[in-house]
Amino acid sequence: MSLQNSSDGKIPVIRTQPDQSLGCSIIDEEGREVPITESMIQDACRELEKRLVKPAEQK
Repeated sequence: MSLQNSSDGKIPVIRTQPDQSLGCSIIDEEGREVPITESMIQDACRELEKRLVKPAEQK
């Protein structure tokens, strides 16, 4: 059994408001606590997708 095929069930996704805090924070360069929002996570995911390098084809 592989991890990729271990679950056939769907996990419901509960969307929050884009600027609603998710209950966690980061500390900025000036030492201030900045709440992490859904939109911050979505922006980070989009940036990571842009940098994704596809593996070379194997012959």
